[in-house]
Amino acid sequence: MAGPSAVVTRRRRGLLWPGVFAAVGVAVLLALGTWQLQRLAWKESLLSAIDARIHQAPAPIRPPSDWPSLKPEDYEYRRVSVAGMFEHAKEALVFRPQGTGAAQTEGPGYLVLTPLRLSDGTYVIVDRGFVPAARGDPSTRPGGQIAGEVTITGLMRSPEQRNLFTPADDPDKGQWYTRDPALIAAHFKLDRTAPFSIDADDTPVPGGWPKGGQTVLAIPNDHLQYALTWYGLAATLVGVFAAYAWSRRGGPVG
Repeated sequence: MAGPSAVVTRRRRGLLWPGVFAAVGVAVLLALGTWQLQRLAWKESLLSAIDARIHQAPAPIRPPSDWPSLKPEDYEYRRVSVAGMFEHAKEALVFRPQGTGAAQTEGPGYLVLTPLRLSDGTYVIVDRGFVPAARGDPSTRPGGQIAGEVTITGLMRSPEQRNLFTPADDPDKGQWYTRDPALIAAHFKLDRTAPFSIDADDTPVPGGWPKGGQTVLAIPNDHLQYALTWYGLAATLVGVFAAYAWSRRGGPVG
């Protein structure tokens, strides 16, 4: 029969691998929590920058010579003003389950994305706002098909990113699901089109449609909750291992 010291030694050895796995698990969970805190700092900085951009006085857009080098983080949500003429025959209707703001109760419909031709012949795609499905046909909103030069004030936007649930665009059938200026420009054969679009503000248009100001600014910031979750799991794992180790060391050894 093994003596008391041998039993204690065996019990301690039995804690080695569980202890290693617990230590690795705690380290991983703590790293994930710290990463979320870093993401929190980044998100708060981003939200602060966005808030400053949307409230600044509108500035001119960058010249076409700068467009190839623009990065979304340099211009996203910047407030700008630009003058040009709409080419209404080339508008793209991007499906949305519902509008926002004044159009929130209108049910499913479309964002009206229209090329704005600038004085130098270049184009900027403008999201003019939301129309309900019943007003997708431009003939149902003739007042909003403004002729002549207009000045648009709004927010610069980067191309919309797809996800796994985004249907494929079918431009030939007029079926659009993403706000992608490059795709719209390619379909309508528009030369020298800006890589960004502009979300028009909520200035009313003749006839009331489209309704501008459709930019969604409710950007989630859940990183603190995620960090607390990871740290809580790390503390739980420490507690579970401590209880297990205590149970292994307890009991008579003789």
